[in-house]
Amino acid sequence: MERKEFRDLATPEEARAAIDSLSLEGGLERVSLENARGRVLAARLDAELDVPGFDRASLDGYALRARDTFGADEADPARLAVVGEVHAGEEPDVALEEGQAVEISTGAVMPDGADAMVPVERTDIDGEGDDVLVRTSVAPGDNVMFAGADVAAGERALGPGTQITPRDIGLLSALGIDEIPVRAPPKVGIVSTGDELVRPGEDLHSDRGEIYDVNSYTIAAGVEDAGGEAVLYPHAGDEQDEMERILREAAEECDLVLSSGSTSASAVDVIYRVIEEQGELLLHGVSVKPGKPMLVGRLQDSAYVGLPGYPVSAMMVFRTFVAPAIREAAGVPEPRAATVTGAMAREERYAEGRTRLMPVGLIEDSNGETLVYPVDKGSGATTSLAEADGVVEVGPETDYLEEGESVTVRLFSPDVRPPTLLGVGEDDPTLNGLLDGLENPRYLSVGTRPGLRRLREGVPDVAVAAGPLDRTVDAEELGRWSREWGLVTQAGNPKEVEDLADLVERDLRFVNRTSDSGLRSSLEAALSDLATDRDASARDLREAIDGFDLGLRAHESPARKVIAGEADVALGLRETADRLDLGFVPVGEQSVRVLANPDRTGKESVRELAAALEGEFGTESDE
Repeated sequence: MERKEFRDLATPEEARAAIDSLSLEGGLERVSLENARGRVLAARLDAELDVPGFDRASLDGYALRARDTFGADEADPARLAVVGEVHAGEEPDVALEEGQAVEISTGAVMPDGADAMVPVERTDIDGEGDDVLVRTSVAPGDNVMFAGADVAAGERALGPGTQITPRDIGLLSALGIDEIPVRAPPKVGIVSTGDELVRPGEDLHSDRGEIYDVNSYTIAAGVEDAGGEAVLYPHAGDEQDEMERILREAAEECDLVLSSGSTSASAVDVIYRVIEEQGELLLHGVSVKPGKPMLVGRLQDSAYVGLPGYPVSAMMVFRTFVAPAIREAAGVPEPRAATVTGAMAREERYAEGRTRLMPVGLIEDSNGETLVYPVDKGSGATTSLAEADGVVEVGPETDYLEEGESVTVRLFSPDVRPPTLLGVGEDDPTLNGLLDGLENPRYLSVGTRPGLRRLREGVPDVAVAAGPLDRTVDAEELGRWSREWGLVTQAGNPKEVEDLADLVERDLRFVNRTSDSGLRSSLEAALSDLATDRDASARDLREAIDGFDLGLRAHESPARKVIAGEADVALGLRETADRLDLGFVPVGEQSVRVLANPDRTGKESVRELAAALEGEFGTESDE
């Protein structure tokens, strides 16, 4: 049999390019939540309900009407009649009236009529036990976690490409999701060749030159570690027909076939002939040591890579060239150490005299240096951990961490992959679609004002701002678009709401956005214009609106209150009203701007976002 000679060896870059040209993807499948850990999400998941789904007490104490405590202090406490109690897991059976309070437990549902609560340590019970003395004043919303404060209905929960961690499973559980679409792991068939091979457990005859099959099991473990599904086939001898039969069987059943051995140029190493005759040989021989006799090609509809026979060579080639391709197809990140050292992105103060386990996120600057930023939405918020990459332990003697100070992050798992892009700011449905086109972005919908504040601190790559800006920001605008905002009503607008004046003049229950929201800013500006037209006080107009001061966090949350019958009118977007089949009364147009950290404009992910914006809206957008 004619010997094949290696003449023009491919470079490592050419070998990687050849493997990258192959299709290794295993398709899509749906898995239950209990089987979701480690799987890679195939599509974006949006929250379909608020978490929590009700307004709940944050502490043990008393639920009450905030106005009944105005002016109360240690010297002159407010006296309220205790008319019942509510515990976690119970439905309140009482509605508060003026001068009344209800004893309430942490996590319990706030009763009707209550808009705040006071912790038990700021109260006293009178001698008879019928009244509570409140030694402090509270404002509406104090010590209450409102529905959707953790995760809001309609909010982007997890994006495509997310590798599901226990933290994500907690988030999905909170959202009531029991099945998710994931990438199917690429199925990888493993065939070891050589007449001398014997499977472990069988009798070995060394006098005939037999050796145990090492490659099948080590490569299978590597495949599983890289996120693939390994399928072991019987080892093939050096006879061409038998080798061809096993390889064809593997190609019919798998996305990738990996063989080891019989790849050299000797007269008995014939596997390259099988690939040439039954498929397409893209590459034979790479200028690496060990691993020169490497094959890359296609066999039937399957991708094919031939590894050297020596175990060390086989694993070196596998780890260098094949494992990254399997991880890419499976959506599994490259492995990394369990700890990372980075610089604090901003100063963080802490002076409680206790050891702090600080959840943090990681992001890279334009130079590829790791920055560490705190992630903390409160102890009751599921997404604090879902948005973090690890923990920094801060000793009790540390009062603050300086900007630029080096810290060690203990990752939640060794395979944590920091986001390629960190964005903060306004919650917007158009933005969600743009983020889907990027690789592993992280977006924190904190609102326009906090987003701009964090941008000024230098933490995120971009901030998204909506509505009028109350101060200038040193940033580069990557793009903008307009969205129509107004009043969301029940379907068909049964209350016949016509404009903002109806909120002021009529007895309508209204649901607002938080004061940090760009929508709230636009509403307040419109009310100021209405006040000017009427020669009235904007403050008086706001106070005349039932519900103006109690705002919800995400753009769909107020509309969901209308659907539930808990409000007549809500602040929202036309897009939200159309998606939820609700009525809509337009009030105005609002610009949404994507502003880049001036120190990160050269970062690849920021450039990709800029290109996506240009492709979606062009180089210029209308106000």
